[in-house]
Amino acid sequence: MTDMFDCSDPDQRDRGIATAVSSLKDGRLVVLPTDTVYGIGADAFDSAAVGALLAAKGRGRDMPVPVLVGSWHTIEGLVFHVPDAARELIRAFWPGALSLVVRQAPSLQWDLGDAHGTVMLRMPLHPVAIELLRAVGPMAVSSANKSGQPAAVTAQQARDQLGDLVDVYLDAGPSEQQAASTIVDLTGPAPRVLREGPVTVAAIAEVLGIDPETLTG
Repeated sequence: MTDMFDCSDPDQRDRGIATAVSSLKDGRLVVLPTDTVYGIGADAFDSAAVGALLAAKGRGRDMPVPVLVGSWHTIEGLVFHVPDAARELIRAFWPGALSLVVRQAPSLQWDLGDAHGTVMLRMPLHPVAIELLRAVGPMAVSSANKSGQPAAVTAQQARDQLGDLVDVYLDAGPSEQQAASTIVDLTGPAPRVLREGPVTVAAIAEVLGIDPETLTG
């Protein structure tokens, strides 16, 4: 049985988040609002649930699942080494529409797909997402759509695509940005923008004090 909760109603929001927390702890999937697009999420440390997430999307292990966090401090335990560039970008753009690819801590017991020792992290700018993340910890979250289909910007769009594969849908109205996050890869010798979204290349270059062209070359 799939449940949809209207998070604009305080009682439904409280019940929805509590139900989502319970579902996640039981290894099931939830759809949550973020500032960019709606996401389908699982407990990042439950490899079976992450596998179910990939299967629900029709996505292979060659496209590993990003991780959302509920605070800046959470990443300290997830990352092998936090580069200076990452700290600068986090201070400037988190919470917000910027995802950072970094080397994960080798001790982590999770399986997000074939990530080759890296992880993509983001702290979303959305109160419902933050409340959920702070209750359950890091979540493996991908856009709430079937692979190859448009990303859902409402809970109903997500439900139309994913249906009963998801236990709980948290509806907080249309996504603010309605565009996927910008992705910056910090695992190489220099920062590189893999995808430009709401956070522009120019804004990233200004924070890092570098030529924008070096980020896309």
